[in-house]
Amino acid sequence: MKAMSNVTWFLIIGAVLLFMALTAARIKRLPLSTAIVYLCVGAALGPSFANQFHINPLEHSALLEVLTELAVIISLFAAGLKLAAPVGARIWWVPFRLATMSMVMTVGFTAVVGVTLLDLPLGAAVLLGAVLAPTDPVLATDVQIRGPHDDDRLRFALTGEAGLNDGTAFPMVMLGLGLLGLHDVGEYFLRWWLIDVLWACFCGLAVGAGLGVGTGWVISRLAARGIYSEFTEDFLGLGLIAFSYGLSVLLLGYGFLAVFAAGFMLRRAEMRFGMFTKDNEGLVRKSRVIAGSSEDGSHMSKVTLGFVEQLERMGEVALLILLGGMLFADSWQGAYVGAAIVLIFVIRPLSVFLGLVGSEGSFATKATIGWFGVRGIGSLYYLMYAIQHGLETSIAVTLVSVVLIAVTASIVLHGISITPLMKVYSKRK
Repeated sequence: MKAMSNVTWFLIIGAVLLFMALTAARIKRLPLSTAIVYLCVGAALGPSFANQFHINPLEHSALLEVLTELAVIISLFAAGLKLAAPVGARIWWVPFRLATMSMVMTVGFTAVVGVTLLDLPLGAAVLLGAVLAPTDPVLATDVQIRGPHDDDRLRFALTGEAGLNDGTAFPMVMLGLGLLGLHDVGEYFLRWWLIDVLWACFCGLAVGAGLGVGTGWVISRLAARGIYSEFTEDFLGLGLIAFSYGLSVLLLGYGFLAVFAAGFMLRRAEMRFGMFTKDNEGLVRKSRVIAGSSEDGSHMSKVTLGFVEQLERMGEVALLILLGGMLFADSWQGAYVGAAIVLIFVIRPLSVFLGLVGSEGSFATKATIGWFGVRGIGSLYYLMYAIQHGLETSIAVTLVSVVLIAVTASIVLHGISITPLMKVYSKRK
């Protein structure tokens, strides 16, 4: 890794943050996402242009795995906090189908492209599909639920899908590694089914849900007794993220699902137990949940979400600048670019339409969902995870090239189209 001095990094990061702070209002009016700005800064400084720094994903996969992992779990927790609909509500049916049926079809179709276009072995092709299948909770915030009372079905579907499929893609990653001989799937794939699919998914969701509800109940009781502190608001999210993720992984569950479920159930717990808000004098008062009112008593979730979203934005800045430093001009080979194009323009929309056959929603809504399958930090995490599990160098090079191109193309194409398409959608609604 070619490195710049610490002072240079401070200057660059500071300049980017100041620029975004001063121009954010104008940028929102343009067909341009903040992710594109960060990526362009990294690319301009990276080996494709100024060559002031560059990062080799193969050599620094361990560091990149940790950084992307942190960014994803923070974003998953934030996504969970945004969703207020109860689990049994019909609105959950679409994101559930997207995170299961559509996700599995995306893996399968991408695997076919990997075998036929990229000449990959079956295991590597399945792994490529699994890495690229999940939509990203970090970079898709512009099309996600905007607030606690946003009940838009399109935004709910995309938020719920991003929250779920970063966890449900894990079994497919393990299957790809198993087919390559890098993970024990058991005889007739029995271990994979029992442990990697059934137990890991159930455990992750159960641990996260239990801790979310438990934390919400404890906080409500403490606040009722006047035991309340600013530290509660500041550290609640971080503590719940770390503990739910760690406990789930310790029990062989999927930490991504646990973190998402913890955020979601914390919010549900506040709405159920009747949580607490601050009055004009900063004192904690019991809030009443009134049907049809904008006041739902979820003060803690709102404050925690605001704090977590700040961390999410900082992680996005750092990782996208680093992503720009991974891009090499000679990596953009025709087959790799072709695979990325097929994923974005064919596989994603096709998988969405097939997965949502018979479901509610207009053709335009399903087409919009099919387009906004943003690939990003989640795919980078799974890629680094696979490399750390001993992926053969030649296969790793191919997967790195395809994934970086797909993520870059997704950031640019979706970033440019989000503002105009969402305006059209809002007018049609």
